[in-house]
Amino acid sequence: MTKFAYRLIFIVLLIAIIGIITIYSSNMDGVYVSDVPLYLRQIIWVFFGLICLLGISRISYRRLWDGAYLFYIIGIIFLLIVAFSGLVRLGAQRWLKIFWFSFQPSELMKLILVIFLARYFSKPGLGLRRDVQNWGFTKAVLIPFAFICLPVFLILNQPDLGTALFIFFIFIAMLFIAQVNFRFILFILLGIMLISPLLWQFLKDYQKTRLLVFFNPNADPLGAGYTVIQSKIAVASGGLFGKGWLAGSQSQLQFLPESHTDFIFATFAEQWGFVGSLVLLLLYYLLIRYALKVAQRTPDYFGRLLAGGIALTLSIQILINIAMTIGLAPVVGIPLPLLSYGGSCLLVTFLSLGILINIEKRLFFK
Repeated sequence: MTKFAYRLIFIVLLIAIIGIITIYSSNMDGVYVSDVPLYLRQIIWVFFGLICLLGISRISYRRLWDGAYLFYIIGIIFLLIVAFSGLVRLGAQRWLKIFWFSFQPSELMKLILVIFLARYFSKPGLGLRRDVQNWGFTKAVLIPFAFICLPVFLILNQPDLGTALFIFFIFIAMLFIAQVNFRFILFILLGIMLISPLLWQFLKDYQKTRLLVFFNPNADPLGAGYTVIQSKIAVASGGLFGKGWLAGSQSQLQFLPESHTDFIFATFAEQWGFVGSLVLLLLYYLLIRYALKVAQRTPDYFGRLLAGGIALTLSIQILINIAMTIGLAPVVGIPLPLLSYGGSCLLVTFLSLGILINIEKRLFFK
């Protein structure tokens, strides 16, 4: 492995360890799944994630070019299986039972779509790129958008509006990276702004409530706005240096729901304060910076799109989660990479970073 790989793995494991410690502190009342404490399950996920990272880092990322369309089909099949026989939790049907654990195929679909779009906008030869800037609107936007719509529809049906919107953000990000005519991107964004009022009637009642609460959490302080209010209290109460590990009132006394999953940043910020939050953000910054460096340096256009897509996917997910935690974005159920409890997101993140290491390794040995 290169120095880059060791540095990246060090940062990844450091964030994951911080996540395990935070999950442990937010579940002192002894929350278990299948008689196993959540923090121990997270340790197991990190272990398997590291194996996946090391494994895929040894496989040439160029093979992903060959299998991109097959991966897309497999991802759709998984989503269809979820639609017909997936596990139902809290009114949502999003998981598949595989042996002793549950897996969320929509998380894997995020990575598959990055690979698929990188394949679509690049040529098979090393260093070659398609003249995307001269493509027409149909070829540059409508055709890939049609492929995006099918998984988005299946994910919306689960229902999972947050992941569906996140996939659309991935699509827009890949258009930027591929250097599609900027007027086309502006046209899409303008079109969405114009039709967004019409989409309101298709939202479910709880989704409408979440959007209304985003503008005014105090409109329903004991209902839909409760989690956001408690999250902001937790973040603010952390102050400069935090209350200390195992000393956060909102998370320790169970005032903050989902304190180990979607709102784990609030738990961390309450315990370690503004300074601790800056350290965590610095680690994420270094992670994204390494990914963008790989995207900039590789002469292979497919590798460049792939690395850039992975970097922006992680960036968008981090920004949305933290913005949601402090009330700057609606609650959409997006986990914080490497920190939030959950095996699906964790494994997919490790797989993504393993691909990134392989791209850099191929660059290093040329």
